[in-house]
Amino acid sequence: MGHRADLQAAMPAMLLHEGYWDGWYRDIDLDGQLLDERRVKTRCEFPEEGEWYYVQHNWINWADGREMHVEFGGKLVGDRLIWDTDRFSGYGWQTHEHTIMLRLDRLDVPGACYVEMIGLFPEAQTRARTWQWFKGKEPWKRTLCDEKRIEG
Repeated sequence: MGHRADLQAAMPAMLLHEGYWDGWYRDIDLDGQLLDERRVKTRCEFPEEGEWYYVQHNWINWADGREMHVEFGGKLVGDRLIWDTDRFSGYGWQTHEHTIMLRLDRLDVPGACYVEMIGLFPEAQTRARTWQWFKGKEPWKRTLCDEKRIEG
């Protein structure tokens, strides 16, 4: 069996994310005030073989001209995708037919982690992602991600 078949068996909802996405990520504080806003283009790919079962590419742009490109891969271990990068480590799993959850420790933000919920229905051209950030054991901020599929 190849990587895609393994993912189909363990986390079929992940495969719905394949392709290119364009959207906005907005960080808000606990009072609902905007902290940061950036446009993000994302490519999600699922190699059939090799080290990674999932590879994500992000091209991030801020209104002030800042830009960043990040790329990272995840491995399937049992029924979870596992990430261990220079920016974060953690895992993702499927909780419902169309819902993926992630629990990530942020190595680039000491003491911070977030839990992410991703909702995407089959054949949908939009997806919603919500990150609940914590520092220590206290909620800190939320990131709202609204994306549209631009190529699939």
